[in-house]
Amino acid sequence: MTQSTKEKSKNGEVKPTSPNSDLKLDFDSFWEYSEAPESSDHIQLKEKYDLFINGEFVAGNKGRMMNTINPATEKTIAEFTEATSEDIDLAVKSARRAYEKTWSKLTGKERGKYIYRLARMIQEHAKDLAIIESMDGGKPIRESRDVDVPLAAAYFFYYAGWADKLDYAFPGRKAEPVGVCGQIIPWNFPLLMLSWKIAPALAAGNTVVLKPAETTPLTALKFAEICQDAGLPDGVVNIVTGAGPTGAAIVDHPDVDKIAFTGSTEVGKIIQKSLAGSKKKFTLELGGKGPNIIFEDAPIDQAVEGIINSIFFNQGHVCCAGSRLLVQEGIADKLIKKLKERMETLIVGDPLDKNTDIGAINSKKQYEKINEYLKIGVDEGATIHQNSKELPENGYFCKPTIFTDAGQSNRIVQEEIFGPVLTIQTFRTPDEAIDKANNTPFGLASGIWTDKGSKIFKVSQKIRSGVVWANTYNKFDPTSPFGGYKESGMGREGGLHGLYPYVNLK
Repeated sequence: MTQSTKEKSKNGEVKPTSPNSDLKLDFDSFWEYSEAPESSDHIQLKEKYDLFINGEFVAGNKGRMMNTINPATEKTIAEFTEATSEDIDLAVKSARRAYEKTWSKLTGKERGKYIYRLARMIQEHAKDLAIIESMDGGKPIRESRDVDVPLAAAYFFYYAGWADKLDYAFPGRKAEPVGVCGQIIPWNFPLLMLSWKIAPALAAGNTVVLKPAETTPLTALKFAEICQDAGLPDGVVNIVTGAGPTGAAIVDHPDVDKIAFTGSTEVGKIIQKSLAGSKKKFTLELGGKGPNIIFEDAPIDQAVEGIINSIFFNQGHVCCAGSRLLVQEGIADKLIKKLKERMETLIVGDPLDKNTDIGAINSKKQYEKINEYLKIGVDEGATIHQNSKELPENGYFCKPTIFTDAGQSNRIVQEEIFGPVLTIQTFRTPDEAIDKANNTPFGLASGIWTDKGSKIFKVSQKIRSGVVWANTYNKFDPTSPFGGYKESGMGREGGLHGLYPYVNLK
């Protein structure tokens, strides 16, 4: 046993102390991590991207260009083409030609081989795709590397397995492909949402025209390069970039047979109205305001980590984020105290730093929206608490935030914020928790934390959510369907259910 210990004086000098002296440790500096940036020097990105139509990159009809910005630096990464209605018409014709002459003629076994090859090539390019996803979208590299890209590959693997088993998927029915599918994906999970859309469509024998979000087009364009390298028949997958008018041109095109959209409820309603009276099939995966219900018998430390995972590690950029915390009164003070302490350890910063917990907000527009809601919450009388760490000087960064003393009618409780903002309410009985959980326009996902299995089953049956997680949150698997009720959308993606929208059954 040593006879003395050492401590640092104010000027940094280390001096011996007696073993009985009080040690004052600076835990902030003790736990400070050195930077661990993921290098992006090897990433090959073009300065300018054209549209991917009929197996090759082609210039847009009118030469309109847009920029994609790195939200952590506010610097332009690349230019990309804004597709016009003429470009969409060209892409749809390419997809129709590929559907009629090539893709629908292949056996399920042959289609499965192509889809499996795409999955393998996503794995082979996993590091590059993860870095590009973080650069373009602002999410931490840990999430891109460990969640987004592996899951994207997993969905392609899963649906590759279904391609030659459609007769078993729908017993007693003959499954035929729908035709040309128009697909529009959001900015929060660009590559993963691409896999949710493209993989089942191809497995069922359809061809696609896909539009990524205007703020995160790069991984979709890199996927187009993968399609080329994989030898996918020309026109089977077409990637067109642009903003709202480009998406509207896909929805309104008369030769598109099916629309798949993931995005805001507001845009989803517009799409549904425009499709009314047409014969087009559609699926809509829209907004959410997920309740995370913590009962008194829950494992509190585990629940705190689940809360952090459900809303902060993803910057709240998840439609199914657990953005409403409902805590039983008996443990509310203890849990909130632990949650605040855990929030203090979160690192907000460079998305490419492997230490970062919370990256950049995707765009200036979304950043301003979040800050507007922070002001709304304070004006409504809720009590705000934020992480005390300093934010980077440049980029769109937001501190993890919780609101207590929030009322059920408050806008921050009822409306989707899509940022690292959590509202906290208390409840006394399970029935009160269920009433509060269901009292929003949304019904996408929710969580229940309790030690009692019977309580999980009883409460989950009464919550109007497409997904209910028990003692965990944000767990996805290709075999499980995902989708919502009410204003959270129509239809399901993933699992066997994800094949239904892409087939006509006879």
